Amino acid sequence: MYIRTKEFKNKDGSVRTYLQIVENVRINGKPTQKVIANLGRIEELKEKEVIDRLITSLAKYSEHQWVQAEAEELKAEWGKEWGPALIFRALWEELGLKHILGTLLSRTEIENDLEEATFAMVLNRLSDPSSKLGVERWMKQVYRPEFAQVKLRHLYQALDFVAEHKEEIEKALFARVRDFFNLELDLVLWDTTSTYFEGIPSRELARYGFSKDHRPDRVQIVIGILMTKEGIPVAHQVFPENTTDVDTFKHALFQVKDRFRLGKVILVGDRGMVSEKLLNEIEKAGLEYIVGVKMRKMRAVSQVLSRPGRYSMVKENLKVKEVRHEGKRYMVCLNREEAERDRQVRDQVVEQLSQRIAEGGLKTLIGNNAYRRFLRVEGTKAEIDQKAVKEEELYDGKYVLMTNNRELSSAESALYYKELSRVERAFREMKSGLDLRPIYHWTDKRIRGHVMVCFLAFLLESSLRSKLEQQGVKVRYQELMEDLKRLLAVEVRHDGKKYITRTRLEGSAYEAFKALGLRPPNHVQVVT
Repeated sequence: MYIRTKEFKNKDGSVRTYLQIVENVRINGKPTQKVIANLGRIEELKEKEVIDRLITSLAKYSEHQWVQAEAEELKAEWGKEWGPALIFRALWEELGLKHILGTLLSRTEIENDLEEATFAMVLNRLSDPSSKLGVERWMKQVYRPEFAQVKLRHLYQALDFVAEHKEEIEKALFARVRDFFNLELDLVLWDTTSTYFEGIPSRELARYGFSKDHRPDRVQIVIGILMTKEGIPVAHQVFPENTTDVDTFKHALFQVKDRFRLGKVILVGDRGMVSEKLLNEIEKAGLEYIVGVKMRKMRAVSQVLSRPGRYSMVKENLKVKEVRHEGKRYMVCLNREEAERDRQVRDQVVEQLSQRIAEGGLKTLIGNNAYRRFLRVEGTKAEIDQKAVKEEELYDGKYVLMTNNRELSSAESALYYKELSRVERAFREMKSGLDLRPIYHWTDKRIRGHVMVCFLAFLLESSLRSKLEQQGVKVRYQELMEDLKRLLAVEVRHDGKKYITRTRLEGSAYEAFKALGLRPPNHVQVVT
């Protein structure tokens, strides 16, 4: 079956042409053409656009020929990642970062749009933090027309700019974040991480020291993060690697007291970050604290643990009792499951130690830290120290808190401290937004600018997680990011015109749009 034209001559010699649908058939064994339908004069059909309407009507029944014909006119030019740019740009503007950076830039003589350059670097940390591609090259793989104006020199200028204006940006962000999430900042958490350098940067900031990444062969920096109890970062600071956790905690105290001028605040810190001297400084500043204490290095702990008293149930696997000792307020927290695990481990160590004692070899026993705690040696004779074993039972499944707060119950204090553990876990999970390596910036200003970019990425990631949690969306963040990255913008050309079409939303990608109250872009948009 096919289209045929049939011509007829008029009396005046002119020709009229008709369109017919015909098919080849055999009649009495001879091939002939059978007219299926007369469509009309071709001139009239073209004038009234009947042919176009007919083709469109028949298109849904065509599986190959019409599509192939259209494909010759329809050309896909490129496909670029779109999903993360849409989501994080919306958060960027909701958090006021466009306005904050724009206001600061308006006070300078800088003519370039460094706000867009800053966003490009932040989005790069969120979308492709482990990429070895330069940000300039990566931007060409992302659909955001504004990136076309961002050059390599703008990225370096933006690093210098955010480093110079860190304090102002954080202060403006602090007010915005508090309103954005309706936060009650009565509890402030402080945590630190470290990162090492691939190159050899300035030795004033990056130095050798204890590495939380287990790379003592590389120069390091320490980054301290001040967070709300919901896990939203509000400020950060970069320290040389040889800075102790206690000294970083002192800086957190300054941030709370002087920079942000908060009212009644309870600082929550882990056991490695506090000292007697620091606690006195916190009290002199009129602030309150809840801190974990070093179980085996603080003389009062054994007396606190051995004090009789009844535990109160706080939540599953958490009981607490309050102990007053030498004018200080302590909370002994007990996890029954942890206590059983501690007992089993100790019993196993003692059993192995007994076997080793019977076999001899005193030197190997003394050199083993696990054995040495329960070993008593007199001359060449070794035996189990039953008193040490009994004393160790005091610590099974327990940790001790200390606070100067007089209003919170012991249960509330324990739960607040648990929030620190939750944020620490979230902090480890969210390191993608604070994934700093590879660092090749060799000046202190560029290092600080790079960390500021990572901090802003951390803030956007934390904000998206919080929005999803508020909506009751239970999805792994990394899976959500993978689904968002599968949302592509594709430029196509047809009949001399340009269009942007998008791929469909995969997996949980729609949940991100829903959490932010955004509508996904239309499937097809005309490029102006």
